Amino acid sequence: MIFDCHSHTKFSADSEMLATDAIKRAESLGLGIVFTEHFDYNLPGDIDFTFDAAEYMEEYKNLRGDNVKLGVEIGLRKSAREANKNFLKQAKFDLVIGSIHVVDDIDIYNAAYYADKDKMTAYRKYFAAMAEEAAVEDFDVLGHIDYICRAATYENPEIDYETFKNEIDEVLKIIVERGKILELNTRRLNQNTAVDALKPVYKRYKDFGGKFITIGSDAHVVGAVGANFDVALKFAEELNLKIFAGFRH
Repeated sequence: MIFDCHSHTKFSADSEMLATDAIKRAESLGLGIVFTEHFDYNLPGDIDFTFDAAEYMEEYKNLRGDNVKLGVEIGLRKSAREANKNFLKQAKFDLVIGSIHVVDDIDIYNAAYYADKDKMTAYRKYFAAMAEEAAVEDFDVLGHIDYICRAATYENPEIDYETFKNEIDEVLKIIVERGKILELNTRRLNQNTAVDALKPVYKRYKDFGGKFITIGSDAHVVGAVGANFDVALKFAEELNLKIFAGFRH
C-alpha cells in the first residue's frame, strides 16, 4: 500500500485537522496515512510547535494499525539536538521526519530571513544547515528539501540544481551514507516549475545510491491528503525510485 507519509492533525500547532477525517480521506483514495505532528523545539515566534508525546499516543492508539501510523516531524536545528533526542525517547514513533524550518535562528517561512540576503546566500545557508544536522540527528526521512521555495521572496524561488550543486550533493551524500530516505513532498507538485527543478535533485540522489523515497502531502487540512500523488508516482517511476513505507514499529 502507498502511504501519505507526511500529515498534521490537531496535535500540530498549525493544524486543526481531525485524525478520523484524515483517515477517511486517505481510505477513499486507497492510501495509508502517517501522522507526523510538529515537534519544533523553541521555534522563533509566539506559537508553540511542540506536543505531548504520551497524550498523542494515548489519544490515537485505537486508530493505529496497518494503514495508520503515528510519527513525528522534528525540526532539525543545532540548538534543538538534545531536545529532539529526548523527545524521541518518550514514545515509539513509527516514522521520524527531520526537516529544516529554521536557519540562523530565523524561521525561513518568515520574510525576514530573506530581507538582507541575496538568493545565493539564503539558499547556501539553508543547505549548509541541512547537511550539518542531517549528519548527526536521529530521523528516518529528510523532509521537503524544497521547503525554502515556499516562502522565498525572490522572483524565481525554485532550486536550481546546477547553481547549488555542491551544497545539494553534500546533503544527498549524507542521506545515502547514513541510510536515510529522501521525501518527495507533494505540496508543490501542481507546479510544473517545481517538478522540473526537483527532477535533477532526485536523479542525483539516485546517482549517489538512493533507491527509495517517501511521498507525503504535508496535509494540514483534509482536502490536501494525497494531493498531487498522481504526479509523485509518475515522478518516481520516471526516475526509477521505489516508494518506501517501512516503519520503526
